[in-house]
Amino acid sequence: MMEYDEKRGYARMEADCDIIYKLADSSEYYRGRCTSISGADVSFIADRSFDPGKAMEINVVPKNTITPPMTAFIEVVRSTKRENDHYEIAATIKSIKGD
Repeated sequence: MMEYDEKRGYARMEADCDIIYKLADSSEYYRGRCTSISGADVSFIADRSFDPGKAMEINVVPKNTITPPMTAFIEVVRSTKRENDHYEIAATIKSIKGD
């Protein structure tokens, strides 16, 4: 049996909820779809690509009212082109915005 050494510091959870995002130096917001999240990373589907290193603000909006929304500041790690002119954005969570 092969052994697997998990390298992640936090467990990744698949997600399927709305995400609102903007570039850090912009006031224009966009909507996307959050696909996975952990304590350190987030992935979401966007209508455009973003260069690695771009700073962004996101707001993850859960489907249920039990889980509160989360606003965080992220840094883009990569953008991968998907079907229908969409992009999967992978990013590192730099900080979580408090109330």
